[in-house]
Amino acid sequence: MSFWGQLNLMNPSSPIQEEMLLFHDHAMVLLLGIFSFVAILGVTLLMSKFSSRSILEAQTLETVWTIIPALLLIWLALPSLRLLYLLDEQNNSMITLKSTGHQWYWSYEINDESFDSYMLKDSNLLEVDNRVSTLYGINTLNITTSADVLHAFTIPSVGLKMDSVPGRLNSMNMFLNMPGVYYGQCSEICGANHSFMPIVVEAKKF
Repeated sequence: MSFWGQLNLMNPSSPIQEEMLLFHDHAMVLLLGIFSFVAILGVTLLMSKFSSRSILEAQTLETVWTIIPALLLIWLALPSLRLLYLLDEQNNSMITLKSTGHQWYWSYEINDESFDSYMLKDSNLLEVDNRVSTLYGINTLNITTSADVLHAFTIPSVGLKMDSVPGRLNSMNMFLNMPGVYYGQCSEICGANHSFMPIVVEAKKF
């Protein structure tokens, strides 16, 4: 992956990740606009020969610079709230995948089948001995928990990230747009070797 490719999110493979990418672009427009405005204003003030130290109050200006940031925050908050509701939406799921985090491997239960998934010794740190096989084009309910410490079940290209908490079940819906192999890792600092518990989901045709 090139340097410029690392400045953005991964290519989306699910509707949720597509929405995250759109919100990211939406937020970047606002941030770049604010940065450009402040930079131009700062340079203008530095280059200007005029001084405004004698001005004690400017109620109109204060009103404007209070209202405009409030409107910008609303412009950012509305799509953010929409995305939060989409993340919590639970559709009818045909498949239920339960993942349990251990130090340092994952255990899975799917379709009445249970297995452990360990990182392969001679791999690129992302391949495992037992992949999770699911179907694309249908909803999969992902449930996660932990058997020892805090973990995080994360697949970036799918827009999936859940904390695996001991004694608690967290759930998210996953809908894959296309077949393929999707990689992720534990993204919680669960110990010295937390980067050695990768996640691999293989999506097949229904």
